[in-house]
Amino acid sequence: MATHNDFGTFGEQKAIDYLRDKGYEILAQNYRYLKAEIDIVAKKGNVLAMVEVKSRNMGFLEDMTAVINAKKIKLLILAAHQFVMDNDLDLEVRFDVIKVIKMKDKTVLEHLENAFHYF
Repeated sequence: MATHNDFGTFGEQKAIDYLRDKGYEILAQNYRYLKAEIDIVAKKGNVLAMVEVKSRNMGFLEDMTAVINAKKIKLLILAAHQFVMDNDLDLEVRFDVIKVIKMKDKTVLEHLENAFHYF
């Protein structure tokens, strides 16, 4: 496995640990539908969070619109809809981003709730 894949797996696990610590139930990881993949599907109360995890070794310099473009958002929405239908859920759906930044001596997470909206 390539180093960047290992680091992506590391970031996703950190995000899962973080979400569990915040009271979320993890329903799925790496959920795929068509060409879309949702990194983490988590539930807390009546909210279903579709979480995209972005991991970096240093400061997070990219603009979120460059990282998650309109095409990616469309695919995530399709996958979220399919997940809800497959599991017969009646919950509010929210799209979050968790940024995982690994620095020299620590890892920093930033959870952006409602990172983007769909219409």
